[in-house]
Amino acid sequence: MNEPDAIGTPEGAPVPEVPATEPASPDLASITLEDVQADPELSLYIASADRVMDAMGYTEHGFRHANLVAKIGYQVLHRLGYTEREAQLACVAGYLHDVGNALARDAHGQTGGVLVYHSLRDRVEGAEGTAVSPISAAVILADKSDVHRSRVRKAVNVDRDIHDRVNYAVEQSFLRVDSDARTVSLELTIDTTISQVMEYFEIFLGRMQLCRFAAEAIEARFRLVINGQELLA
Repeated sequence: MNEPDAIGTPEGAPVPEVPATEPASPDLASITLEDVQADPELSLYIASADRVMDAMGYTEHGFRHANLVAKIGYQVLHRLGYTEREAQLACVAGYLHDVGNALARDAHGQTGGVLVYHSLRDRVEGAEGTAVSPISAAVILADKSDVHRSRVRKAVNVDRDIHDRVNYAVEQSFLRVDSDARTVSLELTIDTTISQVMEYFEIFLGRMQLCRFAAEAIEARFRLVINGQELLA
């Protein structure tokens, strides 16, 4: 029986590294996390996007978030038995999912797709077909699970900004993938002296619904556990 895999922020459980791959294998993606991390143009997009988000008052959307989403996205599909190629593509998509913020917050997924296409069009494979569904599902689960005080840029904003307050209250955040039970569980430890659990749902209920639909797309069940209590299942 496989042990559930705990995936979390730097202050929580360590995020497992993505295993090294051999590009010659037909079962692997033609581009890897290492490829996009080394691309100076894509790095500029991520840095620029984070500066835009900072100026707009949003939480951290830079290299910390990009790397975390990439590695969690990989682990979600890897643990649930998808191919190495699909897991690697989820990893790459997770790393690049926010670059469109460099141009505009609205429709940043679409603008990001255009930026990435022009950066990688000489290196990527053709259409992905049905692989898009599990890959996008893994990216959604990885992205929406990144709720943690390390994303808050300025602690002084906690009292007046509900997004900063809720993120700052989260002391630990884990995305636990159980391949046997086929569950994906977001486990949060929230300091309720900073923010009540109700405030979490005020701003993140829509995101939790997205996670539920994403888990269903990869034939899994999404669970939300806050301070040891299962609230969504």
